[in-house]
Amino acid sequence: MSPAGATRRRRREEADPIAPAMGVIAIVGRPNVGKSTLFNRLTGTRRAIVDEMAGLTRDRLYGVVEWGGRRFTLVDTAGLDVPLPRDAAADITALTKATQAHARMAIAEADVCCFIVDVRDGLTALDEEIAQTLRRGGRPVLLVGNKADSQVDRYHADELHRLGLGDPLLISALQGTDTGDLLDRMVAALPDQGSPGTEPATGEVSVAIIGRPNTGKSSLLNGLVGEERALVSPVAGTTRDVVDTMVSVDGRVIRLVDTAGIRRRGVVTENVERYSLLRSLRALQRSDVGLLVIDASEGASAQDRHIAGYAVEAGAGLVVAANKWDLVPHEDRVDAAFLKKLQESFSFVPGVPVLTLSATEHRNLRRVMPAVLAVADARSIHIPTPALNTLIRNALDEHPPRTHKGRRLKILYATQARSPVPTIVLFVNDPELMHFAYQRYLENRIRAVFGFAGVRLRIVTRHREERDD
Repeated sequence: MSPAGATRRRRREEADPIAPAMGVIAIVGRPNVGKSTLFNRLTGTRRAIVDEMAGLTRDRLYGVVEWGGRRFTLVDTAGLDVPLPRDAAADITALTKATQAHARMAIAEADVCCFIVDVRDGLTALDEEIAQTLRRGGRPVLLVGNKADSQVDRYHADELHRLGLGDPLLISALQGTDTGDLLDRMVAALPDQGSPGTEPATGEVSVAIIGRPNTGKSSLLNGLVGEERALVSPVAGTTRDVVDTMVSVDGRVIRLVDTAGIRRRGVVTENVERYSLLRSLRALQRSDVGLLVIDASEGASAQDRHIAGYAVEAGAGLVVAANKWDLVPHEDRVDAAFLKKLQESFSFVPGVPVLTLSATEHRNLRRVMPAVLAVADARSIHIPTPALNTLIRNALDEHPPRTHKGRRLKILYATQARSPVPTIVLFVNDPELMHFAYQRYLENRIRAVFGFAGVRLRIVTRHREERDD
């Protein structure tokens, strides 16, 4: 049994942020077995609400987990509730049905299902029903007995074999006990990152068209391909599935993926919209560029920035299309400060192109594809190792890092990792001495020479012993 807190230590040692997030694991189980607590533990956040009241989680939460050189998306689902009596209040019945369908949709879309049961309560009839659903689903299943906070709780493990889902793993999500072993099993169960259908063809540029509902994503797609390939409607949320359209631009093949609108989590009411959201996130994972469509007449909202963050987390480049420019008041269109404010809303991705256009009136559509290809090319830049080391040495000479407790950061060697996401690996005397401000300084120096506009540039520090030369 791993001691409490071992999960946090192992994650720092083994996590490798070089690889993009690939693969989806759904945490499923009946209410109040500790799904949200486990989600918080594995993602290192407190985004999932934890409470003793059963069924508190009403919608899925998504988080990126890094472990053992693999990054994947973890999904916290609502509980699979038992059917309520016929005389139950209509709103409660509807909510119960929604959470049941919601979790089952996550099971259908996940690569791996992590089935959580409460070892203290023992197996219930609902646990057995869920196990039966999982066996029919055809997905790998990890059986986990939660709330094994003491040695006494571990004597209940034998009962879990009755579910026929393989050997269970006993953990304590609250204390962190053996959650590192669970992460090992999760990574082992995920499909190979090079599985067919997960990567675009050689030379092909994959672009996911993303954004809030009713910002004109499908209209933009139709304008780009020159014909009605996607359903266009003024009703928000028309697009439910992702739709791939292949086009050729200057001899280059581009795959355009039209996705469903991503609503703010608190206003996602229909199960089919939650299902579409998960598919949209998966589309981003297999894309080179995320083309974010925003409603220029409303400005850049917090949800627009949130969706841009999804693209960044998935390792995709970013292009922002400020659509419906014809609806923006004339005084704002000619005001440089208005466009600057739009640009600054996405400043967390340096150099991101922000294009003003009108999909319905076909204004400025010719600017979209060149911008997309430019960001895709920036994402594929590989810096020669000698040039990178020369740049880093010059940066160190011009602005040496400060000392910390009598010690100074030394960068011994630099190289760019072979990864779809531009990643600079710095071998240093002590990774703890790398201050975020100095890391940002180095990033700015690299961008000033090599670009990477519209693309997140990752900088990873690794320990390396100094040689006495």
